[in-house]
Amino acid sequence: MGKTLGKKNTTIVITEKTPLILLAGPMFLELFLNVMVNNVDTFMLSHYDEVAVGAVGNANRIMFMMNILFNVIATATSVVVSQYLGAKRYDKMNMIYTLAVMVNFVFGVFLSGAFCAANPLIMDFLHISDNMRPHAMTYIYIVGGGGFILAVYNVMLQILRCNGFSMIGMWITLGINFVNMFGNYLFLYGPLKHLNMGVAGVALSTVASRIIAVVAIFIFFFAKRIGKIALRYLKPFPKKLLWKMIKIGLPTAGENLTYNLYQTTLLSFINIMGEDSANAKVYCDLLISFAMIFSNACAMSTQIITGHLVGAGKTEEAYKRVFKTLRTTLPITFGLAGINALLCRYTLHFFTSNPNIIALGQMIMIVDIFIEIGRCLNMTFVSSLKAAGAYIFPLIVGILCNWGLGLATGYAVGVLMGVGVAGIYAGTATDECIRGLIVMYYWYKKKWVGKSVVDKKRKDVLELEAKEAG
Repeated sequence: MGKTLGKKNTTIVITEKTPLILLAGPMFLELFLNVMVNNVDTFMLSHYDEVAVGAVGNANRIMFMMNILFNVIATATSVVVSQYLGAKRYDKMNMIYTLAVMVNFVFGVFLSGAFCAANPLIMDFLHISDNMRPHAMTYIYIVGGGGFILAVYNVMLQILRCNGFSMIGMWITLGINFVNMFGNYLFLYGPLKHLNMGVAGVALSTVASRIIAVVAIFIFFFAKRIGKIALRYLKPFPKKLLWKMIKIGLPTAGENLTYNLYQTTLLSFINIMGEDSANAKVYCDLLISFAMIFSNACAMSTQIITGHLVGAGKTEEAYKRVFKTLRTTLPITFGLAGINALLCRYTLHFFTSNPNIIALGQMIMIVDIFIEIGRCLNMTFVSSLKAAGAYIFPLIVGILCNWGLGLATGYAVGVLMGVGVAGIYAGTATDECIRGLIVMYYWYKKKWVGKSVVDKKRKDVLELEAKEAG
């Protein structure tokens, strides 16, 4: 029997009494900064070349799909690490850390190469115009080719979050923003503008900022002595643990992919309604993102807390903690959506003076109140179910509700009944609310109990050995 490792002094203990704001606050700021870093390339290019803006926008759609695939292992890492820490299985942590980083690195290299090889086919599939095509391909070759860097960063970020270090992601993301903006400035308007690199320069800035982020996060990991990462921890290779992580990650990735395909289909409905409807959606989504980021940050924090509690065998505490979180997040989410609806007639003027777009936007924001209520339920309970090991049910419910309720209702109300873009949003509201109630009922009935990924028998053996050694 291997010696059980002692608890790291730098690890923050997460229990049922851990304040939500301790984790959710930094995550909210991190997600907000991520939204900025994802749009800064587009914003800075808008003053340089409009064709380049469209090209990068299309390329970023592909990058987003790549990131979803990278999160297969990253999401599983969050669940496994939080449960094993909660179960005090410190003897396994270095192996888990090493496995997660190495697997996502190898997968990232493979996926980056595949996207670069398929670049011409991607351009054909997206029907990229001849003017935009060279810019879009350049961006994918550089940013997509360095995608494995993001794959490693995603895993390391989840490891730190599960150990209670949620602030580090916020600070690194803030740094990424400055590095990326400075690099963009150098290539587009600064001393390096004479190179005329344009999109290539912006892409290089993005990759450089991610390299710095990975270096920073590894330095923090080792400086705080959170754990160790070395190939020796994978001997013998933990095939069972890898299979557990894949089983957790694949349904999550499948859920995200099907949701994004469903939203893309709804977007195609909106596009046929005209430019005003399409623009109204873009502007409203910018206003909506604030409430959505809040719900997402709280859900991610709840997932970590739930994972720790389930790993520790505290199922009743986990059950109550999720409902306690909901009592806090749901009213705030409702309030943010309500404020958006009340003020949108004024805030939309920041983007446009077109009265038709503003009128459509007001209708969208009213419907969005119901979307945000349902989304808050979904994010909270789906994240908690995954943390508890119940990862299949959210996938099944997601597929059925996305396509059976959301798409059908959106098309019927928005297109067939002629309500327009607000009708499409009504379909999303139907999907989010019904799906949210279903997953809440599943949590309420405790169908998730007993699905923990931690081997309880092995945990009992280690605890007995520790007592005998003491």
